[in-house]
Amino acid sequence: MTAPDVDLVDPVDAVDETLRRAVAELEYESPRPRQYLVKLPGTHKLATMCWLVAGDHSLLVEAFVMRRPDENHERLYSLLLTRNARMYGVGWAIDAAGDVFLVGRLPLEAVTEDEVDRLLGAVLAYADETFDAMLEIGFGSSIRREWTWREKRGESLANLQAFARFADPAND
Repeated sequence: MTAPDVDLVDPVDAVDETLRRAVAELEYESPRPRQYLVKLPGTHKLATMCWLVAGDHSLLVEAFVMRRPDENHERLYSLLLTRNARMYGVGWAIDAAGDVFLVGRLPLEAVTEDEVDRLLGAVLAYADETFDAMLEIGFGSSIRREWTWREKRGESLANLQAFARFADPAND
């Protein structure tokens, strides 16, 4: 039995073309052949940096989301692991330091422009949708201390407003 004649798109060409089409929306660079660092703009997490690396057999997708939490490690990791089962293309992972990433691999045969776009959209959605909850769980005490310190000094609370529901003592 012979394999059907299929015109396969070069995965690197698919990544290149997807990023070129999105150039008005996305900043990216290619520091080395077959490697792309893409800046995904968000609402809650203002920017998520995502690597796309085309290896010999697969496309690696990896995005740093948050450094190791200061507190409630088990609660945060539990939240992320329970979400993994519902996710597309990537999953939550931690490195040896406890920093939080989104990581996935796609066989090169499956890399198309649509698939690269879908994966970048998934990374952006998961990082952005989960970011505030991750900060509240992993850094809630620090955020509350910062709120109180700024309030006492009369400093701006503008960049902490996303956390007012749990950080502002007036909401207790």
